[in-house]
Amino acid sequence: MMQIMSMMKFLLKYGIDVGDFIGLTSLMIPFIASIIVPFVCFISIIFVYNKMISDNEITVMAASGLSPWQIARPALRLGVLLTFFNLLLNIWIVPYTQARFYDMQWNLQYGMAHMKLQEGAFTEISNGLVVYVESVSGHDLGQVMLSDMRDADNTSMIFAEKGKLISTVRGLSLAMSNGALQSSGSAMASGTFDTFDMDLNVVDRGGNNSFRVRRLPTLYLMRIAFDAATQRQHKMVLTELSNRFISPVMNILLAALCATILLRSSLLRRRTSYAPMVAVASMAGVMALYMSATNMVDTLTQLALLAFAVVALLVIILMVLAKK
Repeated sequence: MMQIMSMMKFLLKYGIDVGDFIGLTSLMIPFIASIIVPFVCFISIIFVYNKMISDNEITVMAASGLSPWQIARPALRLGVLLTFFNLLLNIWIVPYTQARFYDMQWNLQYGMAHMKLQEGAFTEISNGLVVYVESVSGHDLGQVMLSDMRDADNTSMIFAEKGKLISTVRGLSLAMSNGALQSSGSAMASGTFDTFDMDLNVVDRGGNNSFRVRRLPTLYLMRIAFDAATQRQHKMVLTELSNRFISPVMNILLAALCATILLRSSLLRRRTSYAPMVAVASMAGVMALYMSATNMVDTLTQLALLAFAVVALLVIILMVLAKK
């Protein structure tokens, strides 16, 4: 919901239609799902197993000869299934949808999609930039008047018989023909032109601000992990790689952790059990440590050590669960 609310500006500021807004927000769903899947896995397991413990079903299963390992198998299977699902999201689906999301966001903000000119009306494209057109046919404009006061020290007024909107890597450009230009600044100037191109949004689509690791394909991300342009980009790449390949393992780790705490505590047959609270606190601690470690990864060696630590912790938890 926070992500959706942050994109409300596209409805309010750029006037996009509801269909484009829904399409933009839907492209965020895979990324959000990739983050919350481990938590959903943990919540579902703690809900089901705690209910079985409170109904004494676990006690009956244990009395019939089933070990905690056997009782925990459905939870572990769910963890494994969601691990593979999370890997699929992180490695292929999220990078693809994030690339589409940023392209669509850029187009809505700077490209053709956000330019909705009305015939016989003044349209403020950005602060200090106003355009008036007599007729609109697709991207072709007739009888154009453009007032550019973005620079208070150098204002200009342009009149043209025809105009055409063109999308470039720097945003929208307006190509005008058969017109006149008047500018004022340190000195007044005026003249006529046959053709004149003007940037309506000077935004470099290929600049440094476009380096967003979430949109990069996984194979490309693995290649540039060895030769990122800057130290900051190198750290961003390593953090993203750990999120893509190690985060899915948290599904099976949290599933095993939850099942181990609940099932081992249920065998103690205490009248009041604090196992659910202990499980939640353990989950919060493990996730906090993992996220902190992920943000501190600076080298490939540290990335390998983080992966080893996660796998080692998983093995220890499974050993405790399988212990007779």
